[in-house]
Amino acid sequence: MPPPVERPARTGRSLLTGVLVGVGVAGFVDETVFHQLLHWHHFYDRGTSAAGLVSDGFFHAFSWTAVVVGLFLLADLHRRQATVPVRVWAGGLVGAGAFQLYDGLVQHKVFGLHQIRYGVDLLPYDLAWDVAGALLLLAGLVLLRRPARPLAAPPW
Repeated sequence: MPPPVERPARTGRSLLTGVLVGVGVAGFVDETVFHQLLHWHHFYDRGTSAAGLVSDGFFHAFSWTAVVVGLFLLADLHRRQATVPVRVWAGGLVGAGAFQLYDGLVQHKVFGLHQIRYGVDLLPYDLAWDVAGALLLLAGLVLLRRPARPLAAPPW
């Protein structure tokens, strides 16, 4: 029996898969917890309640679509035996952290689409949100430094 052939790691596709799932999961958690369960804000708070609900619907659809597309890409990578798990995890953390930092800094502060909460001192909320996003992003970047090895092919 010939020795197994080394397959090059498809790191880019595994990374993209993780980023899509990470962005989608972070958006899904944000929408579900802060928009729906806690009622702290809508995606767009500068209009009517109806506009806020519609914007939440689009946001929710976007985040869920990112998760589904990412999972389809992951299934395709598995089918091709080209999944690089460390890149998928790194991409997920980078995607979630980048989403959270973008949301906290750009959407909350630059565009003013909404705030984390209203009627309270925002500094503790902003710090918690942005520091958590930075830690997720940093953890993903640290994982990117690890060697990229594809999953071993099944023995059959």
